[in-house]
Amino acid sequence: MNDKKAFALYLKNKLGDGLSLDQIENLIEKPRQIHQGDLAFPCFQLAKILKKSPNEIANQLASGTVPDHFEKAEAAGGYLNVFLNKKIATLELLTKILNDKEKYANHIFGNGKTIVFDLSSPNIAKPFSMGHLRSTVIGSSLASISEKCGYKTVRINYIGDWGTQFGKLICAYLKWGEEDKVRGNPIEELTKLYVRFHEEAENDPSLNDEGRMWFKKLEDHDPQATELWVWFKDASLKAFQKIYELLDVQFDSYNGESFYNDKMEETVKELQGKNLVETSEGAQIVRVGDDIPPCLIKKKDGATLYATRDLTAAIYRKNTYAFDQAFYVVGHEQSLHFEQVKRVLKRLGHGWADNMHHVPFGLILQDGKKMSTRKGRTVLLETVIMEAIDLAELNIREKNPELEELRTVARQVGVGAVIFHDLKNEKGNDVEFSLDQMLKFEGDTGPYVQYTATRIQTLLNKGNFNGKLPHEISIEEESWELISVLNEFPATVEQAFHRKEPSVISKYLLKLSHKFNQYYANVKILNSPETPERLVLCASIQIVLKEGLRLLGIQTPKQM
Repeated sequence: MNDKKAFALYLKNKLGDGLSLDQIENLIEKPRQIHQGDLAFPCFQLAKILKKSPNEIANQLASGTVPDHFEKAEAAGGYLNVFLNKKIATLELLTKILNDKEKYANHIFGNGKTIVFDLSSPNIAKPFSMGHLRSTVIGSSLASISEKCGYKTVRINYIGDWGTQFGKLICAYLKWGEEDKVRGNPIEELTKLYVRFHEEAENDPSLNDEGRMWFKKLEDHDPQATELWVWFKDASLKAFQKIYELLDVQFDSYNGESFYNDKMEETVKELQGKNLVETSEGAQIVRVGDDIPPCLIKKKDGATLYATRDLTAAIYRKNTYAFDQAFYVVGHEQSLHFEQVKRVLKRLGHGWADNMHHVPFGLILQDGKKMSTRKGRTVLLETVIMEAIDLAELNIREKNPELEELRTVARQVGVGAVIFHDLKNEKGNDVEFSLDQMLKFEGDTGPYVQYTATRIQTLLNKGNFNGKLPHEISIEEESWELISVLNEFPATVEQAFHRKEPSVISKYLLKLSHKFNQYYANVKILNSPETPERLVLCASIQIVLKEGLRLLGIQTPKQM
């Protein structure tokens, strides 16, 4: 039984029927200062129920004996604070972590359930920019966190391989493209053509009509348009795969927008069959309420839209994967779109649409402005990652020139720096792109957490740690704060899942690393009578650091 549940049971026995066990457990807090206790229960909510002041209730709850699991209970300003029995808590926790290893903090509330993730989803024929990083790493981390909570996950890379932009790109290639140049460097050349199209269209708006015409041809299976589209798509997927290999990100499906081309008509027929479709200015729409605009299903020229495909994709995924929840890891700007899609599905009678969740995130900005391929203002993710790896190699070579597999370690550290820089920020916030900040190897960074884990490995090696708990363990004031933080990891994982927020894990890892490095600076770990138990504590911290980094999609080097 965990400490929080044990405290809740103790309170329930004292309170009787005032609050349920779950209500009590949800109210339990962790005091800000460790000297205030290990867990706290605010009595303010009970004041009306029991018709007593919070202070009086706290004093009443503090009276009498406490279970063996606790040392004492104290009333303080309307709170009941309890102090754990340090010896029992320490032995139980360290034994559990050493036995469970990376399975420590696993949960079972997701057992037997499936979550489908829609993540990354770059557009073909465009470079994989820093702007695509967020969906990729946030979605991948949330999937790993969900798996740790017991869920089966399906990771779908919903490639943007359809839409008017491809008509524009085909138009641009036929006007200004050179086959040899595109074959030699497809992404760079296609990007130049895409940017040029939008520059030219500002002076000649008729180009946009031409672009729309070519997309309609593509939808009608025009041989020339289809051949160019397949070429652009294959070249793009090869380029994307290099990025995914660097990030160590995998997917279960690459079914992009075009996968649903032969399935959308069925969706439109279903909407029409239930009399949900109306004609408005030549286009087909579905009304979804007075508070938001109607959902556009087909343009007046008969071309389908994002909503048509997303409706079809949602139905296909429900039928194929029988998901319990679906997470769409897509930027804030798509919030209205997803609300429209969900409401259309509900009007179709698909109540499971309530289990589809948009997981929005802020932008990566450059000089305070949104990155944009069409305006030629973008930073290539591959360039950033390779610069991070090179800088990591330079830093490591200076500190440890004899290190084996230097390039492998540099890759783990450089990629980790890029991912952690993103995931230490709450997903809803915009992030200013700064290569200098991202690649710092001290402070609140991924390399700092990685280095803490490798420092512990060095201690374990030097101390010949055998992985076993000593028969006796003394409780030191310096170690109790670390024990307290280690004890928070299961709740941290659960909170990260429920908030859909990887930064909860990042901040926890920074906290644990800071606490360990303070401990390391003040306590003699090796060559002391307490070395065996101190190494057990160190090993437990390393297990949690490595597992936390894994949940973020970051590897832990053996040495740095």
